[in-house]
Amino acid sequence: MSITAAMVKELRDKTGAGMMDCKKALAENNGDMEAAVDWLRAKGIAKADKKSGRTAAEGLVAVASEGKSAIVVEVNSETDFVARNDGFQDLARSVAAVALSTDGSADAVSAATVPSTGKSVTDTIKDAIAHIGENMSFRRSAKLSVDDGVVATYVHNAVADGLGKLGVLVAVKSTGKTDALNAIGRQVAMHIAATNPLALTSDDVDAAIADRERHVFTEQARESGKPEAIIEKMVEGRMRKFYEEVALLSQAFVINPDQTVGEAVEAAAADAGAPVEIAGFVRFQLGEGIEKEESDFAAEVAAAVKG
Repeated sequence: MSITAAMVKELRDKTGAGMMDCKKALAENNGDMEAAVDWLRAKGIAKADKKSGRTAAEGLVAVASEGKSAIVVEVNSETDFVARNDGFQDLARSVAAVALSTDGSADAVSAATVPSTGKSVTDTIKDAIAHIGENMSFRRSAKLSVDDGVVATYVHNAVADGLGKLGVLVAVKSTGKTDALNAIGRQVAMHIAATNPLALTSDDVDAAIADRERHVFTEQARESGKPEAIIEKMVEGRMRKFYEEVALLSQAFVINPDQTVGEAVEAAAADAGAPVEIAGFVRFQLGEGIEKEESDFAAEVAAAVKG
């Protein structure tokens, strides 16, 4: 496969590795971008790319809650200018409010009726596009509920109540005092906003992700030239550390690094007056996973001049 300059640039942007290293990595892996990233990591040339994609879409993340249930939605716009518009903010807030009465699935939210317009979310957004003059879309949603306890919410750097570019929900199961549950839930939500854990516990980490890390750690260990028995122990040690770093309950709590999140939750039982359990969480960051097409303005001008 031919390795293009664009491919080398993309790999450099992902890993920060040098041009020749990137070119070699792509050549060794037949142009496979993800395999090239792992190859560079195994060689100690690049760190893991923790981003699912360059954040490119504009718009807002909105949350809405009613104690034992909460929802987070993402509504996109083309520009940040429109995202700061009062009309767009009202739209995002309305979508979150009506979404709370659904099961939280994207299809259900899209079809739900917005009281202020009497139309579905999809049609309400279409009308807003005609009014504001910029393309907009409802992208995704997620809902958490508990039978006993609360679902705490947090919006990082909120631009308005319940609106921002990063929103978190945390389901807290307990029969304890609501105020205490909301307090620990919000602290855990702030932690999640900062650390972006992959899963609640190590058992919940996606097997494909764990296998990929194990492969990289194994290749790194083999670079040391040590015997296989030693390599196996090295890999197991690194995997334990990996799980500690990506599983929420085993992470060092950002508010008190002397505790893990799990230990902090257990300690919260004293204030709540009952055992406390984190049952789940959702973290939405605006535009994550969406690749923005980057244009080369100089190349566009040159092409236009050539006709």
